[in-house]
Amino acid sequence: MSADGPKTIECRLPDDRTLAYTVAGEATGPTVVANHGIPGSRLFARLLADAARSAGVRLLVPDRPGYGRSDAPPEDRGLLDWRRDYEALLAHESVETATVLGFSGGGPFALAAATSDRTGRIALVSATIPGSGGALTMLARVPFLLRGFFRLGDWRARQSGPEVLVNQLTGRDLSPETVEAVAADYHEALRQNAHAPVRELRSSATTQTFDLPDTALRVWHGTADENAPLAPVRTLATEVGGECTSVDADHLGTLLECRRDAIAWLSQES
Repeated sequence: MSADGPKTIECRLPDDRTLAYTVAGEATGPTVVANHGIPGSRLFARLLADAARSAGVRLLVPDRPGYGRSDAPPEDRGLLDWRRDYEALLAHESVETATVLGFSGGGPFALAAATSDRTGRIALVSATIPGSGGALTMLARVPFLLRGFFRLGDWRARQSGPEVLVNQLTGRDLSPETVEAVAADYHEALRQNAHAPVRELRSSATTQTFDLPDTALRVWHGTADENAPLAPVRTLATEVGGECTSVDADHLGTLLECRRDAIAWLSQES
């Protein structure tokens, strides 16, 4: 593993697509697969790498299809199809089982991965769930407008500085390193185009909540989160006998406060 931080690896999926992902943390530790937001990329690992090392876990963060360096999927791709790519990633890493984390719009994909019998615990941080709605989900009904929204955000950040992006996620003062990591994640997400986030938002909006296996679930969510509603994930946690921890923080602030706790909890089962 690179001493400079997370490194990128590419694997070939059964349908001949490429899936790119980063590896960070401890090479011999239990495996945690983190699902980035919408839009997001494998560079989300930069925000989790220190927490992964502290917890002694091997962290995998894939570019979902169409983001970063991962090939776009077939047009008829659905939310639950992510489970096959997730299982192929584990096979490529020679990992039998893993735990999963979902941040923001990565929440539905963490839940999709949890339908695999190769998944242990599930952690949701500032997450949305299938059918939970939100402003961007509503805008996904007009794809060209949403694609323009993401491209405009990318352009503005390149012209005016990464704070433009960060201010949409948190009101906190962040270190320059954290600001750069958030911006790099966003820019890499749109390396190809803005089709992937639009496709995922539409898929998440139209997929009904699906049955989960008997898997431990824990939620961390901010009471001041204006990007993802708290009520749906709290209800989900109650329905499956999970635990919901609410914190006095906004969307990205919750991740920054709770990432160590979430990954430490996931490290207790692989």
